[in-house]
Amino acid sequence: MPEPALSCHALHCRAGGRELIAGLTLQVHAGERLALMGPSGSGKTTLLTTLAGLLPPASGQVLVGGVPLAENPGLRLDIALVLQSYGLLTLLTAAENIEVVLRAAGREPRQAMADAAGPLERLGLARYADHLIEELSGGQQQRVAIARALALRPRVLLADEPTAEQDAAHRAIVLDELMAAAGRGTAVIIATHDPEVAERCDRVIELRAAGARAQGSPAGR
Repeated sequence: MPEPALSCHALHCRAGGRELIAGLTLQVHAGERLALMGPSGSGKTTLLTTLAGLLPPASGQVLVGGVPLAENPGLRLDIALVLQSYGLLTLLTAAENIEVVLRAAGREPRQAMADAAGPLERLGLARYADHLIEELSGGQQQRVAIARALALRPRVLLADEPTAEQDAAHRAIVLDELMAAAGRGTAVIIATHDPEVAERCDRVIELRAAGARAQGSPAGR
């Protein structure tokens, strides 16, 4: 059986002086859709940033394709993370925010422009491609961040509340695009409070407050 796209072993994560994730062992395979659920403060965002390699674990390991991330930081290029704060550059347009990341990942300028256009169009942002980020609404900015992650075509896509700023129509579009990425082989992990998002996933991990170990279950279908 192939190695999981992303896994962690005996993972402990701390933030704000508290242990939020205690001894989590998890495997997520290519094409799998996993929802992380739990109350505010249960560690969803901390877990995502640790899995992305942005926050070192207190102990334990994160592996990408079976290779320890801490020993091979270049593997972070295989992971795309959509933050709740979006992480966009306000002095650039929507398209430029995607293109600059694609060019940093090694794509030629013309290819980067073409690769940015597709996700923007599918997420209903084609007419805003040349708008500065500060000219866009919160929901539009969130979709730009999602388009950027999709354009990278990563091995693993981590998304923190990716539908939180969307109306019903755009929430459906965002979810369809994330599920389509999984259909193309990307492992998709979504932190969410939204039961509708969890219903679209293959598995649900419930994170509990006070550092309790996460418990997994199949998504209800």
